[in-house]
Amino acid sequence: MDDCDSEVKNFIEKIIEDDLAHGRVPENKIVTRFPPEPNGYLHIGHIKSICLNFGLAQKYGGVCHLRLDDTNPAKEDMEYIDSIKSDIRWLGFDWGNNEYYASDYYDRLHGIAVDLIRRGLAYVDSQTPEQVKENRGTLTEPGKNSPDRDRSIEENLRLFEEMGQGKYPEGSYLLRAKLDMASPNINMRDPALYRIKFAEHPRTGNKWCVYPMYDFTHPISDAIEGITHSICTLEFEDHRPAYDWACSIDNIDHAPHQYEFARLNINYLVMSKRKLLQLVNMGIVSGWDDPRMPTISGIRRRGYSPESMRDFVGRVGVAKVESVVDYSLMEFCVREDLNRRAKRIMAVLDAVKVVIDN
Repeated sequence: MDDCDSEVKNFIEKIIEDDLAHGRVPENKIVTRFPPEPNGYLHIGHIKSICLNFGLAQKYGGVCHLRLDDTNPAKEDMEYIDSIKSDIRWLGFDWGNNEYYASDYYDRLHGIAVDLIRRGLAYVDSQTPEQVKENRGTLTEPGKNSPDRDRSIEENLRLFEEMGQGKYPEGSYLLRAKLDMASPNINMRDPALYRIKFAEHPRTGNKWCVYPMYDFTHPISDAIEGITHSICTLEFEDHRPAYDWACSIDNIDHAPHQYEFARLNINYLVMSKRKLLQLVNMGIVSGWDDPRMPTISGIRRRGYSPESMRDFVGRVGVAKVESVVDYSLMEFCVREDLNRRAKRIMAVLDAVKVVIDN
């Protein structure tokens, strides 16, 4: 049996090979994507997703897109975008000409939202954020319909247009899909599509004052780009019905499918951009690239090599069940790499003069 036949494949590789064998992939070419939100520097946990998406594209002769999901201008910055690109290149991957942004599709997304209103599938809600949350229901109780759910199409179109003109303050109105407030999946209970936000966008400036929600933007962006395998972490499993719904209403002749895998959890490490940002803002660290930070920029300054980190996530593997990896495994991979590449040099730091007289 040759090496290829004896290779142990993860469940995503098996899915891709089956799709290719049965002609389910357009032009027999897979298209993956790495879609970070540019609201902070990438951390060690992102390495697994980067290696998985770019690695699958390389292995099966496909392409991997880099798409910045820039849907929240209040938290995004060009510094983060530049750092993301730098970190991916440091790991040894390149997206070529396939660099995209969710903001590339703002006009198209806005048109889809207007079309949903015209078809009676979306409405403008005037409830406060607290009321929306309260009426959403629980895992065991259905939600309650908004008092605005039966607004006329004309009224919804007018309000949504005026939202886009900046006539209303943030939080006063929200565009929601008209789905099912009694759905057992909370994410399908009239999910939000657009909210008012007065913030300058890193790429579009002040053109917009209404911005699409992530769960609306992300699947449609995948469909536009022709993504064949949308690979994400397990916390998005409950969002899959909303993902499939968004892909069904965009009038695009392509419906990507979402697959979930367990994220990289390492004991003793905090991997949350929100919490890491607190450390930066409070001045506890010198910045996102402080060597003490579990960011890709931080471990680069610490002396870790990209080869050691690719080896690390390769050893961890790809699974459907959440687990915690011991920090010592990452250190082992770093030592193994240093053993192969580090120069051995002997130096005398505190010399003692010795005179040999015979």
